[in-house]
Amino acid sequence: MSDTTLSVTDARATDYARLTHIRATRPEEIAAAAARRERRGLPAEGERLLIIAADHPARGSLGVRDRPLAMASRVDLLDRLRVALSRPGVDGILASPDVLEDLLLLGALEGKLAFGSMNRGGLQGSVFEMDDRFTGFDADSIDAMRLDGGKMLCRIDPSDHATVATLESCAQAVTGLARRRLVAMVEPFWSLRSESGVVRNDLSPDAVIRSISIAQALGVTSAYTWLKIPAVAEMERVMAATTLPALLLGGDPPDIDAAYADWHRALGLPGVRGLVVGRALLYPPDDDVATAVDGAAALVREAGA
Repeated sequence: MSDTTLSVTDARATDYARLTHIRATRPEEIAAAAARRERRGLPAEGERLLIIAADHPARGSLGVRDRPLAMASRVDLLDRLRVALSRPGVDGILASPDVLEDLLLLGALEGKLAFGSMNRGGLQGSVFEMDDRFTGFDADSIDAMRLDGGKMLCRIDPSDHATVATLESCAQAVTGLARRRLVAMVEPFWSLRSESGVVRNDLSPDAVIRSISIAQALGVTSAYTWLKIPAVAEMERVMAATTLPALLLGGDPPDIDAAYADWHRALGLPGVRGLVVGRALLYPPDDDVATAVDGAAALVREAGA
């Protein structure tokens, strides 16, 4: 990381050692930190959000571009997250329970939105990848931790029998969150497994529209459902497929400048309420997290102006 970001100084190393000590001796501190956390509301009229995503390791997805273990160091990940969350214009975080708990204990979530990642069981590269079990947060724990909602990955492979179980589980999660008046952030993809066994998401406009059409109908109500979708070609036609609020995902783009251009174009469309970006901002090519986050925040501010 460059000099413009916060490195792991002696003081910060002490912070991380304190996390391990608390977890070993006073684990109840996690619930106490959640209970006293200062919360913020959902966006006001015209306001757009920038949410940092950090739930990739829980699915065994540790790589960024040509670095297969880029996200392997928890201290390094937390350091990058603390930099990102400290930047003006960053509204919150999406993460698995372990990461959110660390950030709670570090005091990094005050005044931020916090979304819990719910299904991480479809491990990257596994034979059961499409059977995306809910192995993280559930609606009860999200409510108890005073989080603002839950996120679920909903990949749809018409050739894989496991898809129907994932659809059912996502529907139950949407229902459970809605009954507690909490946001259900659904990330749908039309996905296919190649002959070599690799799961690929179809990012054509027609495929994204098809996945949106299925995802927005999950659960007994869509009143609290938001979509998390990629910025693809023909976004005007894609966004015409839904009346639900949508956040644009970041992924791991090979060309970050092209990604910024895609986000900029899509952020101006009705229904698009901001960005949910992780690796592209936390692990930019030059490792300057602060500058990468500031650039994304500027795009979001410009769209909301």
